[in-house]
Amino acid sequence: MSLRNQVKLIGHTGKEVEMISFENGNVKASVSLATSDHYTNAKGEKVEETQWHNLAAFGKTAEIFQKYVPKGKEIAIEGKLTYRSYDDKDGVKRYITEIRVDEILLLGSK
Repeated sequence: MSLRNQVKLIGHTGKEVEMISFENGNVKASVSLATSDHYTNAKGEKVEETQWHNLAAFGKTAEIFQKYVPKGKEIAIEGKLTYRSYDDKDGVKRYITEIRVDEILLLGSK
């Protein structure tokens, strides 16, 4: 068994899914995912820490996001960590970290 780039998360979506259609007919779904962790600090207080993750899904997986994942939906995803850069409208190079989703599992109530 070899090691590979693999990410598994369970969390709640933070906004509505944004869809992009490409000229070749492919589609991309983008959404943010919040994951929370709890711990007790030195004073004995319970502390909740939330991390936000950018998700990107393509093809059939993107279509599942579009149909079944509203804002606030609890989901489990599996994918890989990706990095990319682009130039914004002012010509400034921007960097983004995303999780490219390969599998999604819908959790929580309907």
